[in-house]
Amino acid sequence: MSLLVLKNIHRVYQIGDIEVRALNGVDVTVEKNEYVSIMGPSGSGKSTLMNIIGCLDTPTNGAYELDGTRIHQEVEDGSGVASDDQLAVIRNQKIGFVFQTFNLLPRMTALHNVELPLIYGGVSRSERLEKAKAALEQVQLADRMHHKPNELSGGQRQRVAVARALVNDPSIILADEPTGNLDSKTSHDIMDLIDKLHEKGNTIILVTHEHDIAERAHRVIHMLDGKINEDNKKK
Repeated sequence: MSLLVLKNIHRVYQIGDIEVRALNGVDVTVEKNEYVSIMGPSGSGKSTLMNIIGCLDTPTNGAYELDGTRIHQEVEDGSGVASDDQLAVIRNQKIGFVFQTFNLLPRMTALHNVELPLIYGGVSRSERLEKAKAALEQVQLADRMHHKPNELSGGQRQRVAVARALVNDPSIILADEPTGNLDSKTSHDIMDLIDKLHEKGNTIILVTHEHDIAERAHRVIHMLDGKINEDNKKK
């Protein structure tokens, strides 16, 4: 069974009297342990596609299934659409997010930032601490776990974000411009880390506008005008 299946996905936004078609019939299938990058110019639909994959947005039309769970399906009575509560549970249990801006809580230590998804998931305190420490060790940041974000470098903050994405053992890791706020050396280090996560069995999907970052992936999807323009797998 494929990990992720999107069929004929459309996303239309109504802005006043104007209808904006962000996605216009997208079909994507991703298998477990694939490493995929999504590229495209501004307005191509890549961010909208990422938001739908991450259950941060829902399609206007089309079908989406993630790890055997139906997220959206076209049926007359609307029963094929997951509720907001169901989407929140799916995001917490099945998806790990890494954002360009890190999205760390400034008053909390690295350890407590990594703990957050486990708190929302109702995990006991002792198990939370154990898992959060293990995730920080995995990204080589155990020695900084009691530091707050303003006491960490940009690269270290992104490592905390990666640890937070990993802590729930998600089905898929979504990285949205993960190196966008980093210098070239730190970007290289973070991508080395993401490469290693893939080697350990994680499924990775990343959005980037940088060709050298995209080429790290084993499959590169190019988007244009709300559609997939190219979908190239490396041999």
